[in-house]
Amino acid sequence: MKMFRTLFLVSCLSFSISVAHAAVDAGKPDWTFARYQAAMQAGGRKPGINETTFKEVQERRKEALKIIEQYLNERLRKADPAVLRAFSELPREYYHYNYQEDKSTASVAYELENIKTWANGYGSALSDYLGQAYMTQLTQPTPDKVALEIGTGSGYQSSVLARIVKKVYSIEIIEPLGKGVSRIYKPLGYDNVETRVGDGFFGWPDVKGGFDIIIVTCAAQYIPQALVDQLKPGGRMLVPVGQPFKRGQILYIVTKDEKGQVHTKKDVGVYFIPMTGAIEKQPVPAGAVQ
Repeated sequence: MKMFRTLFLVSCLSFSISVAHAAVDAGKPDWTFARYQAAMQAGGRKPGINETTFKEVQERRKEALKIIEQYLNERLRKADPAVLRAFSELPREYYHYNYQEDKSTASVAYELENIKTWANGYGSALSDYLGQAYMTQLTQPTPDKVALEIGTGSGYQSSVLARIVKKVYSIEIIEPLGKGVSRIYKPLGYDNVETRVGDGFFGWPDVKGGFDIIIVTCAAQYIPQALVDQLKPGGRMLVPVGQPFKRGQILYIVTKDEKGQVHTKKDVGVYFIPMTGAIEKQPVPAGAVQ
């Protein structure tokens, strides 16, 4: 099927949240239009759709989940039940928002044909949900792991991981986007995501012990050493590598064994917007994967 592709575009752009109420599960009846409206308003955003459109989105959601499961079964032999559960819990319509225009695009959530990316503003994009499902399963997430995301964008990818792993840290380089997205986790009750505005090239070195999972959602010209250093033994990193705005980018899987040896493996061709910031000014280190 035409929709089953492995071509993703995400932004490389992403604060600590604690809440007292239960986390939203969009697969349950209590995810209503009224609750959606309240969550959007609590996060400082306009709901953008009426109740009729909200119900239409929920119906498409059921079909989209079937598409995700079929895609993962075909690409990775078997869909991880934890990944499917995470995608079933997340209300994707909540993340469809253009922060630069202050406008919701929730009405187009869960497209069933021509599955694609959607603008977040400031050059960022909400990646297509098949690409996000594929990369999520490749990280091999489990409840005991701590993850780092480079490029918060819409906040959707960090929220997916947060439904599975113990803790997610996410870095966003574009300040107005990062500040806007920092407000959206609390209204959903997602309390294990911490984000900051900063340059993902340097990772998050003050998190003691490093990370079991690192997922880079922008194309780096080479794999940053700081991220490799922050990967735990036994850890796994996904990073697109390639030139800005050019085809030929490759998704690399980087692993570190228990002895600290680093191994890299090419996975699939992808297309991401570029990592910006320090990586644009640094000389390419000798021997770097690029």
